[in-house]
Amino acid sequence: MAIHEQPGRPEEMKFDSDLEQYFVDISVGCPYGLDQLAVYHQAMFTSIGDDTMGMFFENGYRRNGNCIYSMRCPKCKACVPIRMRPEKFVPNRNQRRVLKKNSDVSVGVAPLRMSRENIALLDKYLKVRFPQGKSTAEEYYAGFFISAISRCFEIRYRLDDKLIGVAIVDGSEKWLNAVYFYFDQEEAKRSPGTMNILNLINFCTRHNIPLLYLGYYIEQVQSMRYKAAFKPHELLVKGKWQAEGKSSV
Repeated sequence: MAIHEQPGRPEEMKFDSDLEQYFVDISVGCPYGLDQLAVYHQAMFTSIGDDTMGMFFENGYRRNGNCIYSMRCPKCKACVPIRMRPEKFVPNRNQRRVLKKNSDVSVGVAPLRMSRENIALLDKYLKVRFPQGKSTAEEYYAGFFISAISRCFEIRYRLDDKLIGVAIVDGSEKWLNAVYFYFDQEEAKRSPGTMNILNLINFCTRHNIPLLYLGYYIEQVQSMRYKAAFKPHELLVKGKWQAEGKSSV
């Protein structure tokens, strides 16, 4: 169900039945490969103000296209929302090595677009990461990335003229939300996932953005564990954000 919301109305800056009535539960196989039934608690919107979007993130929700969702899987609590306060971050030894290793990579901010170059890189990434996947690169952009409910854009990484990575992000003055990151598998030795988060932290610091949402931390999924190495971070546990760890330099 789609609704139209006037952005920034104070009476909507709470999470109650006024919004909850639009959500439904959708059951599917686990998107992260766990042997569990996954339940998406989701709703489609036609527009959302930055404050309301921030309220959703504050409550552990994620964005997928024009859809806002959270995971409410009956027998699994593996998906734990994770966020950072960039001004508190201090890189550890390995993260400093990644920064040095990628000092030759140029970074650029650009509008979200389905360019041939982007589609070619995403298609290559999906074929390696998800060889049985049913969604094409075009479908990822049209269905998952492009959105009318957030100010979304891309951060692109280049080695000389070669595109080696693209981060899809939502932004406001109060938060930055990491939606998706894809990269050239041939550059895996550069630790591109770590490189990207380090750059997102730097972006937030330069623009005085106080919160960086990194999606889900899933301990059982190896490709999602690296997020916890960025310390200190906060995990949403039983409805409360809890500070976890200090950086060991």
